[in-house]
Amino acid sequence: MPPTLASLVHHSALKLTVRAGEDRLDVPVRWAHVSELADPVPYMEGGELLLTTALKLDADDAKAMRRYVKRLVGAGVVGLGFAVGVNYDEIPKVLVDTAEQEGLPLLEVPRRTPFIAISKAVSAAIAADQYRSVTAGFAAQRELTKQALTDGPEGLLAALAAQVDGWAALYDASGAVVATAPEWAGRRAARLTADVERLRDRPAPASSVVGGPDNEDRVELHTLGTGRRPRAALAVGTESALGTAERYAVHSAIALLTLTTERSRSLQAAQERIGAAVLRMLLAGHPDHARAVAGDLYGGLLDAPFRIIVGESADGEALDGLAEAVESAAARSGEAVLVVAEGPERLVVLAVDGGAAVEACGEYAATREGERASSATGEHTGDEDDLVVGLSAPAGPIAAAAAYKQAEQALSVARRRGRVLVEHEQLAAGSVLPLLADDAVRAFADGLLRPLSEHDATGRGDLVASLRAWLSRHGQWDAAAADLGVHRHTLRYRMRRVEEILGRSLDDPDVRMELWLALKATAAAE
Repeated sequence: MPPTLASLVHHSALKLTVRAGEDRLDVPVRWAHVSELADPVPYMEGGELLLTTALKLDADDAKAMRRYVKRLVGAGVVGLGFAVGVNYDEIPKVLVDTAEQEGLPLLEVPRRTPFIAISKAVSAAIAADQYRSVTAGFAAQRELTKQALTDGPEGLLAALAAQVDGWAALYDASGAVVATAPEWAGRRAARLTADVERLRDRPAPASSVVGGPDNEDRVELHTLGTGRRPRAALAVGTESALGTAERYAVHSAIALLTLTTERSRSLQAAQERIGAAVLRMLLAGHPDHARAVAGDLYGGLLDAPFRIIVGESADGEALDGLAEAVESAAARSGEAVLVVAEGPERLVVLAVDGGAAVEACGEYAATREGERASSATGEHTGDEDDLVVGLSAPAGPIAAAAAYKQAEQALSVARRRGRVLVEHEQLAAGSVLPLLADDAVRAFADGLLRPLSEHDATGRGDLVASLRAWLSRHGQWDAAAADLGVHRHTLRYRMRRVEEILGRSLDDPDVRMELWLALKATAAAE
């Protein structure tokens, strides 16, 4: 620990005597400074032991001494050393009384003790304290390294918590708690997720200090990773500010965890290459080869029903966010997930059906949908993007190619509808009518029905309505004529006119189908 006034008083070679403030001798001394100025405060930083012979002081002037002592106390001076036998044979009583009243420790320095001896004693004690701190820091670094090598991040956190006499927590890239030490700190670390998320938005490396929940402790947050975006974060909670040795331990932990994170990043890159190979084999119809290459990495994923997610966006951050969401959710739940980037604007994910990763994909899409809606109402969030996601039905390795096609179809529908996410199962369970809300389909319908509409505009018949009624009644003349309120011969005449104008036969089922869809598309656009 740093030197204190008490340690200097007990220093046998200095022969210092306490004349005031005996109850405040445990205050650390940051330095010893000699000054004969009547006002040395402008040159003080706080924490000093001020030494003086009172060469320029009127130590018998009560008013001047009160002003002098109050200025020293206000500047953070921790003690006043007064040399006797130089300008004063003893410390004036008015100075002793004032120092006692203001709580400033006052030490009598005998003539045989030069100020340089006190300065050397303080300097030596500070150096010894720093040496102990550095030595303790190196010892802590060795222990942290040992734990990191033998027990991984969990062991490192446990060693760090012991070194700082507090707790430590590791967060992943999404801000979720990965590990804590001791275990009781889990709930405390979880309350800081919002602070970690804010820290991730700052340029790396970044750090901040926050008050613990309910002022339980002081927490330091540090980002981990060497890239532009942090890969993880470290939280260290203690009752008070960290000392030099504790600071060494924290910095060592940051370095070791960063190395671990970057190593994991390299392994992840290799894993992504394997994942891309597995995906290509599945889509090529070679599930056995895919399973052999996947091994333990993705083998469990290929043994259960999975879904294929295809996402596209010109905004790389949107795809990064989607990847982070599914990977973090899978990691927390212990699921295997395969994420493959097919170029800078396309992402393919294989995830367990009904698992956390698929659920996280839906939640992420819902968040983007909400941001898009806010932007549409004029509340610009700054997160607008063209992210579209298609989700396949559950499938197995043999049907992977079909599932991939399903996801692409769902993605295409999502883009046409202006949606962020569409599931293929929704398309199969719903009506075909929403699919007609497409510019190409509407253009086809307008072109097909325009001759009939132009004929009706002349007032020479109601061919479009007659055609709709006849088709809706499956070509039953009497029922369709009754719906229109006309004679069946009138309806027959109109249908002959439809055939003449269109140049197509209504006996052809393909023609009837196209006309019906055109009528539906036109109705949907109205």
